[in-house]
Amino acid sequence: MSLWSRISDAIAALRSGESLSQVFDRLSAPPERSVAFTIAVIALGAKMAKADGMVTRDEVSAFREVFHIPPEEEANAARVFNMARTDIAGFDDYARKIAKMLGPDNPIKNDLLEGLFYIAVADGEYHPNENEFLAKVAEILGISERQFNSVRARFVPDAAPDPYEILGVPHDAPIEDVRAAWRKAVRESHPDRMIARGVPKEAIKLAEKRLVAVNRAWEEIQKDAA
Repeated sequence: MSLWSRISDAIAALRSGESLSQVFDRLSAPPERSVAFTIAVIALGAKMAKADGMVTRDEVSAFREVFHIPPEEEANAARVFNMARTDIAGFDDYARKIAKMLGPDNPIKNDLLEGLFYIAVADGEYHPNENEFLAKVAEILGISERQFNSVRARFVPDAAPDPYEILGVPHDAPIEDVRAAWRKAVRESHPDRMIARGVPKEAIKLAEKRLVAVNRAWEEIQKDAA
């Protein structure tokens, strides 16, 4: 039975009166843990799209790009997505569930945050409510303010990105520390490493976008230091 078929079976439980959050809690132990995680990610993505008050077609398309869904399973995913928009559980509930499942220092948290940013700016705007939503999600996931600002600087086109924020280092950091941060970011953005930690191939475009940004930031800092 495929992951999405199992999710479809889980959705059937909703007809008996269970909430989406209750279904998640019941599936949080192995072997259904992957189902629960997928439901939580879809729910969080749906609530992200709704954060500015309106879910646009561009945001839905962005969700499908980042969190790949097989064409034959789109109906099941759409049901979860639509239910999540009206589920009584808040987005912070799902963020806490994901944080608990992933544990501390799991790089998938940053991948997830990038995916949510991708959805947030898909309609060409970055609403204050979306910023508040994402900042709270980052806090719950244990992502530092500096790392949050680094991701934000790459996705939000409201100002010239700060190269130090993109690399996640303070402005007075020694050039050796900046170089080390740049090399680490390049390693973590390698497609093979992202696939190894469970990021779908269809979402590698986020890694490519990150790689362009970190290389540009390093070049800018080098130029200023020369």
